[in-house]
Parts: sequence; structure tokens; C-alpha cells
Amino acid sequence: MERLNARMAGELAMSYEVTVFAPKGSHADLGQGVRLRAAPVDGVAMFLMWSLFVVPMAALKWRPAWILGGSGLVAPIVRIASLLSRARGALYLHGLDVVVDHLVYKRLWLPLIRQTQLCVTNSRNTARLAREAGVSAERLAIVCPGVELPSREVPPSAAAFRVRHGLGDGPVLLSVGRLTARKGLGEFVEHGFAAVLAAFPEATLLVIGDEAPDALSTRHGAGRRYVTEVARRLGMDGHIRFLGPVNEGELRAAYEASDLHLFPVRDLPGDVEGFGMVAIESAAHGLPTVAFASGGVPDAVAEGVSGRLVTPGDYAALAQAAIQTLGMGRRSFDEGARAFAAGFAWPRFGQQLRAALVEAEMA
Repeated sequence: MERLNARMAGELAMSYEVTVFAPKGSHADLGQGVRLRAAPVDGVAMFLMWSLFVVPMAALKWRPAWILGGSGLVAPIVRIASLLSRARGALYLHGLDVVVDHLVYKRLWLPLIRQTQLCVTNSRNTARLAREAGVSAERLAIVCPGVELPSREVPPSAAAFRVRHGLGDGPVLLSVGRLTARKGLGEFVEHGFAAVLAAFPEATLLVIGDEAPDALSTRHGAGRRYVTEVARRLGMDGHIRFLGPVNEGELRAAYEASDLHLFPVRDLPGDVEGFGMVAIESAAHGLPTVAFASGGVPDAVAEGVSGRLVTPGDYAALAQAAIQTLGMGRRSFDEGARAFAAGFAWPRFGQQLRAALVEAEMA
């Protein structure tokens, strides 16, 4: 989300003067014409308290055209600041910030989200959830997150990455993202991975990401320990490799070295996969994704072009889709996946976001 908000600020700076109010430790290069003010204290709660005072005061001083919140979590701040300064208010909604199962949030935050002049959503599914939560369709715009298209002139060495991490020559199924319950990795290991190993005995499941829970959800992730326990119980622990969080260069090398991106996202009450940005990142590297058609994932995977979509919860079908995709080879998807990802390039994201603001100004 920090990367998305940084890109959002940079793209808006092409048409507006932009000041970003961010949590402590934010240091992204926001580009020319963007000012950054970071909270002096750590933590989400402290950031919200700081913003609740600082943002309205700044809005009264500067009288901006728009006050845009990077998540529904900051809806109270956007609403207060926009009322005081008579600016227009907007929110970028991710999905979980619409459906989070918390009584106080439902009673206080959702009414403020409904009152916001413009709600930009990251997928068609998030737009649907927003409508179901009472947001007027006239106040909604869909702008999917963007992606950095990698240069193909000097690709990272896939072979060196495999050697560095002892992955051998067998197929590599890549999982990227936080190990939360919604990601469904443990369930795939328990209910689908055995079928993949029966077809490809040398396959490895490579897991990249940390275990931090979502700030809006009280549901903690299944985590590495759960995945490891399931794999050990089923005798598959030797086929799973955890790398934890990695830098951008190492992540790009992982995309290039893998044969398949696995995305078994689950449908959970009060939790949702808003879009599936990692599927677009995979496609940008020519790596096909096999995923459940859950939440906003269908917007991030083009069936038969950048990967395969399977009915949520059908692990047997997911395993078969993975087996078929591995059998075809990633080269079968390379050009189509890259072309699909090109439609999500950051400049296009910026154009769509600026157009949504202009259209709302004219309404």
C-alpha cells in the first residue's frame, strides 16, 4: 500500500501540488512536486491521532482542491478536513476497508465513507462491495493499481537465483505476499500440493513474504509455522522453501526463476482480496498465475492469457490447473501475460485517477 500511495502521489503531482501525510518511517521517493510530512511517532493509532489534528489544520491553511485518503481507514480525517476547508474529499478503497468486521468501524467509519464525494476502488469487486455498503454508484470510480514494467534488456539471472537458494532444476511454484489466513497457502499445501508433487516430484513451493497481519483485520495469518506443520505432517516439508521478505532485485529474480505463481486466495467472512497486485507483477515478468477467482483477483488474471482461474475452494481443480500450466511451460504464457500487464502500467493508472477526479469536479 505504501508503494501504491507513493505512485498515486507522483501521478497526481502531474496536475496538482501534492502533500503527503504518512506514518513515521515513510521514505518513498515521491518524485518532483510532492512534499512529505511523516508522523513523529510509530504505530497506526498514533498516526491517525496525529493526522486528525495536522491534516485539517493544513487544509484550512492551504485550501486544497482535493483531500484524498489512501484507504477507508482515514475516512474521518478526510471528512473533517474537507468540511473545514470546503475541499472535495476522496478515498481509495481496497476492499477490506469496506467489509472489515468491527462494530465501531461499521458504526463510525462506513457512514463517513458513504458521505465522501468520490470513492475510487481497486477492482470491480471492491466497487460491488462499496455499493452493498451503501456507497452511491455515482460516487464510485474503478482504477486498478498499476505495475512497474521490467526492462527486458538486462534480465536478472534465473539460474543464479536457483543456485543461490538451492532450488535445483525442478518446477518452482512461487507464492508472494503476507502469510495471512486469507492467502490460503496452508490449505493448498494440505489439500492440493500432493497432487502437484505426484505429477512433478521435483517441484518446490517457494514462499516470499512476512507474517504481519492486516491493520484493519483482527484475524491473524496462518503463518509460516502453520504451513510448516501441515507440510511436515504430510511429509512434504522438504519441498517448501521460505525466503521471508526480500528486496526488489531478489523478488524480480524470483519471478524470472519460477515456473508458476500460485495464488490460492480464500473467501473469508469480513476479509477480502481487493485486487491481487502480485498477479499483475507476475504477469509483467511473463510468469503465469494460477488462482482462485476470489475477490478482485479476476481483474488481475486474464483466463488463458496470464494464467488460470479456478472456482474458489476447489483445491483439486486448482492443483490440476497448476499441473496443466506447468506442463505447458511458462513460455506459453510469456507474451500474453506481458501484454496483459502492460494495460496496468503506472502512467495509465495516473491517467485514470486524474480523469476520475476531473469527472467528479464536473459532476
